[in-house]
Parts: sequence; structure tokens; C-alpha cells
Amino acid sequence: MAFTTYSTHPFTDQRPGTSGLRKRVEVFRQGNYLKNFVQSVFDAQPDLHGGTLVLGGDGRFYNREAIQIILKMASANGVATVLVGRGGLLSTPAASCVIRKYAAAGGLILSASHNPGGPDGDFGIKYNTANGGPAAERVTEAIYRRSLEIADFRIANADDVDIDSIGSVAMQDMQIEIIDPVGDYAELMTAIFDIDAIRALLAAGFRMRFDAMHAVTGPYARRIFEDILGAPTGTVINGTPLEDFGGHHPDPNLVHAADLVAMTRGDDAVDFAAASDGDGDRNMILGRDFFVTPSDSLAVLAANATLIPAHRDGIPGVARSMPTSQAVDRVATALGIECFETPTGWKFFGNLLDAGRIAFCGEESFGTGSDHVREKDGLWAVMAWLNVLALRGESVADIVTGHWRQYGRNYYSRHDYEGINDKKANGLMDALRARLPSLPGGLLDGREVAYADDFSYSDPIDGSVSERQGIRIGFTDGSRIVFRLSGTGTVGATLRVYIEAYEADPERQLEEPQAALAELIATANRLAEIHPRTGRDAPDVIT
Repeated sequence: MAFTTYSTHPFTDQRPGTSGLRKRVEVFRQGNYLKNFVQSVFDAQPDLHGGTLVLGGDGRFYNREAIQIILKMASANGVATVLVGRGGLLSTPAASCVIRKYAAAGGLILSASHNPGGPDGDFGIKYNTANGGPAAERVTEAIYRRSLEIADFRIANADDVDIDSIGSVAMQDMQIEIIDPVGDYAELMTAIFDIDAIRALLAAGFRMRFDAMHAVTGPYARRIFEDILGAPTGTVINGTPLEDFGGHHPDPNLVHAADLVAMTRGDDAVDFAAASDGDGDRNMILGRDFFVTPSDSLAVLAANATLIPAHRDGIPGVARSMPTSQAVDRVATALGIECFETPTGWKFFGNLLDAGRIAFCGEESFGTGSDHVREKDGLWAVMAWLNVLALRGESVADIVTGHWRQYGRNYYSRHDYEGINDKKANGLMDALRARLPSLPGGLLDGREVAYADDFSYSDPIDGSVSERQGIRIGFTDGSRIVFRLSGTGTVGATLRVYIEAYEADPERQLEEPQAALAELIATANRLAEIHPRTGRDAPDVIT
């Protein structure tokens, strides 16, 4: 018998979130937890039978073991070919690239993104469809429904496969191709950007550092920045992927990448610095003593899109997640292009990208991307900034402050309260929802409320509706407060509070963001009763 069918029991907690299924490593290693989810994917996605599957992950603990399990299950479920990144590595944007290039039926990406790794850390898995993007809600719901009724799983009676050597190997009737995880992606990058201009910038003494955070982008960054673009050896730091990310939190923000931030300050500061996260889809952009918020980054890149060869004729439109600042909206208005506001989750950009309605999109949670793949892409954002810097000949700070003078500045900050008791977090949100009808037209700390709602999105392409996507309170002066519970953590709930204010006067655009937003922050805390309801005196992370 080529495979064995094992009886199993359904699980009731395998509903994928906006970023796939994430749990503690110990959960995935219990019983048949991983096998049940993978079998549910194969059962719910018939195109995988006889088709091609892309498989890889960010190299975190349990990545290699999970890949061997999935390969054997793919063989037992009739998959014809599996493309696996050497060593089990594939960044999330690279996986999207490979799915699209080789017309795969789909892909399984093993990652918990920016969450900590190691035996006591987190693990995750998500299914990407044939367009290279995260599965739409109808697909994730089908997988979830199947996981509630699954009674058995199938797995091949086969030995483990050497995934560290490029080449082909058969597992019964299935072909396994171990591929260079970097090659196809690096080729795509060279086709998008002005490589000669960036190479000349670096050769002229422009100094940069890229922090791979001991996560998956290390090999990609070395190939692109040091080998292709000619940046000096050592430009990429923390470039070796480790199962526990070196004991650090692979989240590219001002707190978790503090060493990189320090390199942009002082007499020996570098001109440009950037970082990416565990699976390579997020980015942080820094100039000399200057932090570029993800919202501003999206707006600046959209305003300068024609400097990038792949977009020299302009872009049809842009999109942002609802909590992301409205800075890009002003660019879209000036350019006369479409601008969409979607729920959080990259899958909501997929239909717009496939329909050609947008080319650039982004989220405030350090995610930016374009129509080259169907995932946010940390290295793409870094390359886009280098392209703009090379052709404009200005510093990061000069480009951003010049953008503010032209379009106005959207002061913006996100306050994260992590690990809140689920009941308390949901109680806080329910209490806010109950107050929404009474807010429009009234005053909150002297500001008139223009609207207050629980954001609902109707997809303009397929008509699907996504409700209860976050509470928005907008004021007549253009400022906003947004409250949302995040699904990216694995312990408790994370309350995210987004605060935004618009300033058109260039003379008042250089105030420190937390100071500029102080009154709105106080309003948000009072309105949501954060301390009384959660016991928290301050957020865990401010970005």
C-alpha cells in the first residue's frame, strides 16, 4: 500500500485568521493537529490533486519536521509535483512569486510571521491560492468547515526527503523539486527596479544596513544587496536564519530592531537602514535619525511610482487597510487615481490587484507591496526606496518632509496592548459598539464627531461583504481614532488603538508625533476605558 489512512478526530479551533493558522509550537506537535489541517486543505482544494504545490517557510522551529509530514501527505493525496525551497526556506513573497511563475495550484507557507520562534515559540501555516495570494474568505471557510468533520487523514509510507540539496526526487508517484529559494525572486526584483541606478548610488559611498533579524530574508538580502547591487560585505546584519531567530522577536519596529535604529544616529550614522520580519513580508524604513511610518512610506512610494521602471507609465490605483493612515488617499486624489479602503489582511487586496484596479497597496503594520506578487513584500519596499533615493538624489528625511509640504502630514501612531484577557478585550469592544450610535454630531473633548461605525467592506470585484472589521471614529477636522482586536498573537488578545490627525501647515509639521497626538490619545483612552477595563496603564508597544 502506497499510503496509510489513519482515523482522526475533528478540531474546533482550526479557523484560519487573516494571516493563516497560528498557534504555539506545542499545539501543532500534539496528536494530529497539523495533519488534520493539512488534510482539510487537500480535501477542500481539489485542484491540488494532479497539480503543483509550492511548499516552504521561514525556517523557524518545527519548519523542517512539518515539511516532511506535508510532503508525505501530498503524495498520499495525489499531488503531482511539489516545489520546495532548499532547506525548507521560502519567504512569503518569494512563495507567491514561485506559485505565479510556475502556475502552481497553490502553496502551503509555514510561518507565524513576526511572532517569536523556538520550541516555546509560535508556529503557523497558511494556504495561498493559484494567484499567489492568501486564500480568500470563501476558501478559508471551506477549509475550516472540513476541519470540523474530518474523520481520517492520508499519509504516504515513505522515508524523509533530503531537502538541503537542489534537485529532483520521487516520492512514489509524486515528483519533488528542491529549488533555490532565492533565484526566482531575485530575478523578479531585477526586472522591476533600476538596478544600474541603485548600484551607482551604493558605489558612490551611500551607506546602508539591512537587518534580517536572523529570519528568512538573510539569504535574499545578501544575494540582492551584496551580490547583485554591490553593497559591501556586512551590509546585511543578522543574516543567518535561525530556528529561534537568535532568541529575538523578528518584528521590524522601533522596539525590536533597536540596534538597527541606533545605527542611524550619531556622527557615524548610515544614510539608510531597513529591516524585515520572520517570513519577509514586512519592512521598516529608516533614514539618518529619521523613521518613516509605514503609512507615509506607502504614500511616498505612490507619489514617486513613475521613478520605478516597472511603473514608469503610472499606476491605476492604490489601496490601504482601514487602520492605515489616510496619507495615501491624498496622493491618489492628486494623481486622479482610485483609492480603496479595505479590512486588515492582504487577501483583501488580491481581487483589486488581479482586476488591475490597483498597483500599490499597504498596511500600517509595516506591510507594503505591489502587483508583482500577491503578498506584502519587505524587500520590495526596501528596493523601491533605494530606487527613489537613487533617482531623486535626496535624503530619506528630505523626501518625506518634502512630501508633507506638498500633501500635508498625517500624524499617526499605533498603541498595542498585548496579551489582554479575551473576555476583557471583547467586553471593551462591545461597550464601544454600544456607544457608536450616540457619537456622530456630538463633541468628544472639543472635537466634533463626523462619523462613528464598525467598519464593513463590500468587495467591489466579487461582492463579498466583511463586517465588524474595526471601530472607526472620525472627526470633522480630519482626525481619527480606530480600535481593533488583532488576530496575529497566540496568547490572549491584542488591542490596537490607531490615532491620526492631519496637519496642512508646514510650520507645524515637525512636532513629535506622540506630542502632536497627545489630546487624541487621551480621548481614545477615556472613550474606551482602557485602564478600567484592562488594568493597563500604558501600551506594550508604540509605533
